[in-house]
Amino acid sequence: MQQPTTTTVNAYAKINLGLHILRKREDNYHDIETILHRINIYDSITVERKKSGEIFIHCTDPGIPTDTSNLCYKAAGLFYSTIEHEHELAITIEKNIPVGAGLGGGSSNAATVLRACNMLYGYPLDDSILTNLASRIGSDVPYFLHAGSAYATGRGETLEYFDLELPYWIVLVYPRIHIETKWAYQSYTPNRNMRNHNLKSLVQKNIMKPRSWVNTLRNDFEPIVFRTYPVVMRVKESLMKSGADFALMSGSGSSVFGLYQDETYAKEIAESLPATYDVWITPPFFVPDPIITERKANA
Repeated sequence: MQQPTTTTVNAYAKINLGLHILRKREDNYHDIETILHRINIYDSITVERKKSGEIFIHCTDPGIPTDTSNLCYKAAGLFYSTIEHEHELAITIEKNIPVGAGLGGGSSNAATVLRACNMLYGYPLDDSILTNLASRIGSDVPYFLHAGSAYATGRGETLEYFDLELPYWIVLVYPRIHIETKWAYQSYTPNRNMRNHNLKSLVQKNIMKPRSWVNTLRNDFEPIVFRTYPVVMRVKESLMKSGADFALMSGSGSSVFGLYQDETYAKEIAESLPATYDVWITPPFFVPDPIITERKANA
C-alpha cells in the first residue's frame, strides 16, 4: 500500500487538576505533581511531505512565530535529524487554543507533528525514541503523544496514564491575558506550610465529591498570578459564586475552569460571562478523537 504524504490531526488542549511544585532541582527545573486531562478545544494540524529541502510553517494566528522558534518546527527538525533525512515538510496550524493560557497548545502541536511525521515516513521511530525527542522540546510535550489522562511527576515528563472520566460540564474561561510559564516559575516562592496530597489518589477517591477538592486540590501558581493579574482571580471567584462545584486555574495561567453538574446551568454561566473573555464548554466524559498511534494499532 502506498505511503500517505499528508495527514490532518486535532491537537487537543489540557487542563491541570491540581499542580504542586515540590522543589527546585539542581538543573534549575522544578519537580512537580499534577494531573493532565484533555478538554474539547483543539488546533487542527496538517502535515504534508513536500520535496522542498525545507520546513515550512503556516499558522492562522499571525501572532504565532513560524520560524525555528516554533515548537512544531523544532519537532520536525528533531525527527529529521534522528532519521537522517533531508527536510521536506509543510505544516499548517489552524489555531484555536490561546497562547499563554496554561492549556499546553504549543506542546500539543509539537507532539502531534512528531506522531504525524512518524506515520508519514512509515513509523521509523518507536515510542521510546519519540518520547525522548518530545522531552527535548518541552516538559509537557511527552504527555500529548498518547491518549488519556496522566499523573505527571518529575519535570512533568514522568507519566502514569490512567482512566479519568469526569462526570461534569467543564466551563473554561480565558481572560485574554498571556502568561509566560518561565515567568511563573521564576516568580514562584515556596510555601512551606502547604501540605502536599497525592493528587491521583485525591482525585480518584473524591471524583463524585468535587466540592471536597476546594480545600485540598490547589495550583501553586495561583497566588503569584492572582497578585499580578487580579482579573484571573476574579474569574475564579465568578465561577465559584455562580455555583461551580470546583474551580481552578490551569497550568501557569491564565485560563480558569469550573466544574458543573447541570448542562443548562453551565451554558447559562458561560453566556453570562463578559464578552471580553473567551469561553469554551467540554461535556461530561469527553473523549477526544483518536490520536495517531504506533504502527501495530494501524495495521
